[in-house]
Amino acid sequence: MARLFGTDGVRGVANVGLTAELALGLSVAAAHVLGDANAFEGHRPVAVVGRDPRASGEFLEAAVIAGLASAGVDVLRVGVLPTPAVAYLTGALGADFGVMLSASHNAMPDNGIKFLARGGHKLDDAIEDAIESHYRRYGVGDETWERPTGAAVGRVRQYNEGFDRYVAHLVAVLPNRLDGVKVVIDGAHGAAARVAPEAFARAGAEVVYTLGTEPTGLNINDGVGSTHLDKLRAAMKEHKADLGIALDGDADRCLAADAEGNEVDGDQILAILAVAMKEAGTLRRNTAVATVMSNLGFKLAMEREGIELVQTAVGDRYVLEEMKQHGFALGGEQSGHVILLDHATTGDGTLTGLMLAARLAATKQPLADLATVMTRLPQVLINVKDVDKDRVESCLELQAAVTAAETELGSTGRVLLRKSGTEPLVRVMVEAVGHEQALSVCERLAESVRLHLG
Repeated sequence: MARLFGTDGVRGVANVGLTAELALGLSVAAAHVLGDANAFEGHRPVAVVGRDPRASGEFLEAAVIAGLASAGVDVLRVGVLPTPAVAYLTGALGADFGVMLSASHNAMPDNGIKFLARGGHKLDDAIEDAIESHYRRYGVGDETWERPTGAAVGRVRQYNEGFDRYVAHLVAVLPNRLDGVKVVIDGAHGAAARVAPEAFARAGAEVVYTLGTEPTGLNINDGVGSTHLDKLRAAMKEHKADLGIALDGDADRCLAADAEGNEVDGDQILAILAVAMKEAGTLRRNTAVATVMSNLGFKLAMEREGIELVQTAVGDRYVLEEMKQHGFALGGEQSGHVILLDHATTGDGTLTGLMLAARLAATKQPLADLATVMTRLPQVLINVKDVDKDRVESCLELQAAVTAAETELGSTGRVLLRKSGTEPLVRVMVEAVGHEQALSVCERLAESVRLHLG
């Protein structure tokens, strides 16, 4: 039976793969696993529940709350707020766990359920497995669990203070005000459509234009947000702003655009913040954490700036695990997941944008100049489908082709072969000084994958 939990919670097409019944059952299971061993012996667990604006979030939220309350959990319903806001409030309010309903950057028909542990931290695989095991045993099986009755059932309370409390937190942690910085904000018609403009305004920035800030429940990520930058880039030139930021549906990632409308990706943002934190003495152990997919230009920039770099497997959860294990303060991905662990337990797109704006305000430099801290090397990615991905490391002919490519590229290029976790697919990524060389080498390696693993 396929595992319900993916790399970031449970996702699927709402009302097809992700049904009200599944949401209710998983919430009951989470209540038993996360609600403390004494959940039904005097201790009343508390959960914070939030969602993004998707229409399906309305019925899924109702199912989650019903499941939690039926299992004896008191619920603080915070409404539409970003994932990092739910994580922050889970910790700040001393809740036992949190639940976020969102499918992040996915299209509107999808939705997802993400559980957060006490303190607002993502769950490790073992806890997710325990929740799934409990769900399969009681939620879809024949065994029953002891249901609380009377005064023991959970109570549900609307917590309207969450918006202001989260925004106040974002503004309070900034190293300086944003006065004089003109900003364009793309909220992806998502969970931060209200939060981001309010936070920037309170911090002193001039929000000259917003887009993607009128969610209807049906338009999240539709032509806007971090996966659709064209409108933001055009708005930057039209409104002569200093900084443009684009969030995704649940606002845990952020990409940016400079005054000329040029994209500034997660690697560049991470490099800018790493240098700023090093200067401020807040870059713990003088180290930044990134994934193996980060551009080689980022690695070279960190070497030049005297900053140590630790690389992990692809996925913000692996970046976060590395940071927590070794006490690092900054990490992230090229996609715009940036984790500032002193101020957030997850990637926080609004916080990332605010910190970027703070750097502009402090240095009085244009974003384009700050972004030159690193040079993005041309990067080509080819997905090779319908191959035996498990033989990537063992196929001698393929490894010989990789070695030959690495020799050709030398120290100014890189080759990376990654097998998909869910499909019979191998991702071939090549970086080089020039795009033509990167493309040529990548195509040759992709053909080698087809030939030897097909």
